[in-house]
Amino acid sequence: MRSVLQMFKGDRVIWVLLVLLTVYSGVAVASSVASLAYRDGGDVTIHIIRHIAFLAVGWGIIYIVHLIPYRFYSISATILLLASVGLLIFTLAKGMVLNDAARWIKIPGTGVTFQTSDFAKIALVIFVARFLSRNQTEIQDFKRGFLPVLLVIGVVCGLILPENFSTAFILFTTCLVLLYIGRVKVKYLLGLVGSGVLLVVVFLLIGRITGASTRAETWQNRIEHYFSKDDTSEAHFQSTKAKIAIANGGMFGKFAGHSTQRRSLPQAYSDFIFAIVIEEYGFIFGALPLIFIYLILLYRAGVIVRRCDRTFPAFMTIGLMIGLVMQAMVNMGVSSGLLPVTGQPLPWVSRGGTSILFTALALGIILGISRSLEEEAKVET
Repeated sequence: MRSVLQMFKGDRVIWVLLVLLTVYSGVAVASSVASLAYRDGGDVTIHIIRHIAFLAVGWGIIYIVHLIPYRFYSISATILLLASVGLLIFTLAKGMVLNDAARWIKIPGTGVTFQTSDFAKIALVIFVARFLSRNQTEIQDFKRGFLPVLLVIGVVCGLILPENFSTAFILFTTCLVLLYIGRVKVKYLLGLVGSGVLLVVVFLLIGRITGASTRAETWQNRIEHYFSKDDTSEAHFQSTKAKIAIANGGMFGKFAGHSTQRRSLPQAYSDFIFAIVIEEYGFIFGALPLIFIYLILLYRAGVIVRRCDRTFPAFMTIGLMIGLVMQAMVNMGVSSGLLPVTGQPLPWVSRGGTSILFTALALGIILGISRSLEEEAKVET
């Protein structure tokens, strides 16, 4: 047993938290896929097996990736970025349309689809981390230090924006935090925020002037419905059902498998899985543990950063973890009615295919950095 545990190197707390998230994911998805089973003829087993298979593959990715030295990502940062830009362009041109959004592409000959933005999130964070680490002496110079990274962030987020506003927003905010940590002048960051707002406005105007089919109308409707007081409208159906699930759960929940909203709540196994967790396990055993798990993950990333004596792994660690935790908070905010409805899964908990795998990739990189630091410390002693 001890020899098996020694195979999993790096931050032990993160490993334990991943085990806890896996347990939550397994039981929550097993309960919430009832609507999918009903749609496909009543067989829930196939959906549970599929989810467990993806979690297993995800664990394999985490283990393999955590053995890769973090210097590899510095070497391949530009290649990863260019690949992500190419995939995003291809997705906009030829992507599969699901749920009225072209976010997916299909891998030829496999039938497997994935969201290219999931890959782009990791690639951009790695590139920005390397850029900041290599340009600390010039980062406060607008032309040589700030403008190049601004253009890269603008291109990637701009390509994601037309079909996935929430992902573009989370990625943009993550990069903003990274730039602030990387000692970019505040006035430049305020300009970056202004550029981001301008990009959204231009996108909305183009959609209205040309009459092209865009996601802009969907964004507008969701915001209007969020502030609307008419809770009986069809647009409030998802958020209303989620609130009912949370209210049903109360402090201690209705116990596993006893959710009454799982059959009628759309995306109960993905975008609104947090509501199902609360309904079955309550605020005490459902909501609080999950919230604390993500916050502790962010804290452990800070611990890893403090141990870094190089800027690149530090920037990469905090950037990847901020992105994951921010996504989790958005998902929880939507489920609880604090934010307008959007399509962000709960990292490592929601049912999903490639979203789990790319979350595994990000966590594997972070654990790999932690492992490398431990090995470097042993060599020094």
